[in-house]
Amino acid sequence: MKALITGVAGFIGSTLAERLVREGIDVVGIDNFSDYYSRAQKEQNLKWLHTTVKEPWPRFRFIETRIQDTDLATLLADRTHVFHLAGQPGVRKSWGRDFDIYTSDNIQATQMLLDACVGTSIERLVYASSSSVYGDVLPANTAPPSAWNWARTESRDSRLREDGPTRPVSPYGVSKLAAEHLCSLYHSNYDVPSVSLRFFTVYGPRQRPDMAFHKFLLAAHTGQPITLYGDGQQTRDFTYVDDIVTALISAATRGVPGHVYNIGGGTRVTVRQVLHMIERVTGKSLNIVDVGSQKGDMRHTYADTTLARTELGFAPTMDLERGLAAEYAWLLSPA
Repeated sequence: MKALITGVAGFIGSTLAERLVREGIDVVGIDNFSDYYSRAQKEQNLKWLHTTVKEPWPRFRFIETRIQDTDLATLLADRTHVFHLAGQPGVRKSWGRDFDIYTSDNIQATQMLLDACVGTSIERLVYASSSSVYGDVLPANTAPPSAWNWARTESRDSRLREDGPTRPVSPYGVSKLAAEHLCSLYHSNYDVPSVSLRFFTVYGPRQRPDMAFHKFLLAAHTGQPITLYGDGQQTRDFTYVDDIVTALISAATRGVPGHVYNIGGGTRVTVRQVLHMIERVTGKSLNIVDVGSQKGDMRHTYADTTLARTELGFAPTMDLERGLAAEYAWLLSPA
């Protein structure tokens, strides 16, 4: 394998790059250091790769660039696998004028990368999608109560399946679903061997500072108040970053081109249950400030990972409380 990783300086991308390099794989990584969060954290994510990767380790080559500004034909010429992790994250930021960034970095960039793969010898392109494509899906055979509020109705399905409806409730979710559709189109029309993974709330060391666990753990440590959106009874299926990386590598070698896979941690808990775990992990009492729910936030997520288990051999290994402890240890560790 010779891998190209887009978004390599990010939370998941840098973790994937380290795993591949440790396994003896040649990696080229690109990232444009977008200003969604600090460049300093992203550079810290790459520190091991820049300072440790030398003989007898395989070569790691980094290029600072946007996908849209890259000579993709040259970049892909000697690559066998592409991990497409680049994109603009964030549900709440995706409303309003900022949506231009999401259309450019999540949709247009994906289309350009897929187009560049046409006619190449790429064996797999693995696209990092999101559970946000589902939205708050109603139970099967249940009509929405009205055209105005169907998207805000709580899902009563126990698990979300890849062949179920996709009704994103945020512009971010729309952009991720559009990119999934592009992967499907380029597979069916041009035989680009694309595989899409729908990640369910990824956490762990290097998690982005805007994400809930990072903010909750840091606030617990410093004694700052924790802002809780909604009533705290919303549920999530949380997935540890190392399990995500394992799924990415499995998808690159075992994924069926054209298929979409849910990748979840296998544990559905409420946000309030998470806060109790954080109190145990940190040994701190939390100062929780309740505020209203936010537009675009899904009420429940819970992944049916049957297909990933069957075709990728995927099985999460990290339980939530141990994973929270690992992320907390990372937050407290010196840079």
